[in-house]
Amino acid sequence: MTAETFGVDTTAHDQARRQILDAAAEVFQLRGFDRATIDDIAEEIGATKGRVYYYYRSKFDIYLAVYEEGMKNVRRVVEPFSTGGGTGAERLAAMSEAHLVNLMQNLGYHNAIHQGVPGQRFAALKERQREVLGTINGLREEYEVMFRQVLEDGVADASIRDGDRRLMTRVLLSSLNSTAMWFRPRDGQDGAEIRALAGAVVGQALGGLLRA
Repeated sequence: MTAETFGVDTTAHDQARRQILDAAAEVFQLRGFDRATIDDIAEEIGATKGRVYYYYRSKFDIYLAVYEEGMKNVRRVVEPFSTGGGTGAERLAAMSEAHLVNLMQNLGYHNAIHQGVPGQRFAALKERQREVLGTINGLREEYEVMFRQVLEDGVADASIRDGDRRLMTRVLLSSLNSTAMWFRPRDGQDGAEIRALAGAVVGQALGGLLRA
């Protein structure tokens, strides 16, 4: 059953869940999943841990929700550029820049995505958690395929060098995602600066793929 079934204000419900996820993403980034606690997340939003447990059964359920929301959010931002005009290389550059801007503005969510789920933790998952993780893995695969299809368009229109398309896509995404290891936003850093930095990083990341 949904919140609406019980007469709950779904807008307020969704806003509360998103507030918890935003806070959890920050806490997981700062403390790491293992050291983070529900109390830390509750403190981040100025609430009791009972409020957090009202929406999520466990810390790991929150982590999976952060992971899933991060994947859905970056896809919403990047996907429109995959079908726009221009050569495959131009679209791939636009997608890569949108991906990086999203990463820079949502570091906590991307950190959760990149952590993944260790094998020993996977073995202890409950059935509902396995289902969510299956959905997340599907989102990751679809996201990679979206990039690979545009890369293949670039090979076809001769704007991108030919090669192992799966490997090329994974190397590109790994290069973009490694930005999370060193980028930290500065006070007062505006959107224009972030986009300029993203463009510079994309120029470096795509350099080996483009035809001279």
